[in-house]
Amino acid sequence: MGTIITFIAWFVMIFIGVPVGFSLIFATVIFFALGDWNTIYFVGATLVDSLDSFSLLSVPFFVLTGVLMNSSGITEKIFKFAKSILGHYIGGMGHVNIFASLIFSGMSGSALADAGGLGQLEIKAMRDAGYDDDICGGLTAASCIIGPLVPPSIAMIIYGVIANQSIARLFLAGFIPGVLITIALMIMNYFICKKRGYPVAPRATYKERWIAYKESFWALLTPIIIIGGIFSGYFTPTEAAVIATVYSMILGFIYKELTAKSFVKDIIETIKITGVTILMIMGVTFFGQVIAREQISMKIAEAFLTYVKSPLGILIMINLLLLFLGTFIDALALQILVLPMLIPLVSQVGYDLVFFGVISTLNMMIGILTPPMGMALFVVSRVGKIPVSVVTKGAFPFILPIFITLVLLIMFPQLVLFLPNLLLGVA
Repeated sequence: MGTIITFIAWFVMIFIGVPVGFSLIFATVIFFALGDWNTIYFVGATLVDSLDSFSLLSVPFFVLTGVLMNSSGITEKIFKFAKSILGHYIGGMGHVNIFASLIFSGMSGSALADAGGLGQLEIKAMRDAGYDDDICGGLTAASCIIGPLVPPSIAMIIYGVIANQSIARLFLAGFIPGVLITIALMIMNYFICKKRGYPVAPRATYKERWIAYKESFWALLTPIIIIGGIFSGYFTPTEAAVIATVYSMILGFIYKELTAKSFVKDIIETIKITGVTILMIMGVTFFGQVIAREQISMKIAEAFLTYVKSPLGILIMINLLLLFLGTFIDALALQILVLPMLIPLVSQVGYDLVFFGVISTLNMMIGILTPPMGMALFVVSRVGKIPVSVVTKGAFPFILPIFITLVLLIMFPQLVLFLPNLLLGVA
């Protein structure tokens, strides 16, 4: 009965608008208050210890890197480079949108940073080229999901902490799925744009391509420095985050876009974004006491194993559960609240937890494209000044290639595990 009351209280708080982190903490306090008040004395230690992770230290630095990239004009140079390469094909500005998101993903590791940073630039360029608002907004929202898959990925870092998995292996595991998503989105974009008959931009001259490459060269080095440094062993993912931040600051001054005033604004924005993430991690860790005490993970495992016997069947059911919950629960909350309950089951049926990290991340990214929660839809709607309903309509066709890619990865796990097994060995 105490558990039921706790979950009802949590849902009520979510419904009335209490931040997820606070609602989880308050709900857990209610749970212990209904049982044994003495257990409340370890609240402080639990909340503090939940952040005692060297890997989590990288989160604010990668967030700051993305914010600096957006405010320092670096994203604009990346977009111009992508346009010089792909702008002349059928659906060219859509391809530029997707390719620029792939490049930016190797710097920020955040879907919403991509949507909020590159999004405004991408939508304006597509509008100027004669594209309708639905595909401008929908494709921008869809392409931003590449961010959490391609290294460095904030979602992968948090998953690595939750599942106690190598972040370097998770980074490598997400690379091929990220590229597959990129190709799948470009294919769908091609057919939509060909059907609608959008104009094709003139091919950039070799001189224009060289100028675009030269202007974006230092920005394009960012993912090479981050990823190359991690996998060559020169620095850890956390150290890479710090180096990426310093490098972004240097680029901001080189491009003469970063000022002391804008840097302070970037720091404040980073604190806001990081604060939400950290509060949620604290709340979920504390709420984990309820999950452990009531053995909810074991009960979920028993329920799944009662109806489904094969590992593939269980994985499909888990995917369906995550896809369903993703339409109602924020991606970060879903990751740090639900996954700890599913990870033991996935491990029990024999799946590699690095593989599951990529699959679950892709599931949650589909969630940010689907209403009513659909955070990417709201962010793109805000930055592009497009009604949410129009963005949702435009994003809907692009969910199909993403879902097909998800099915492909489930059926062929080696697409995910090939690179980490090849470069880092089998764990």
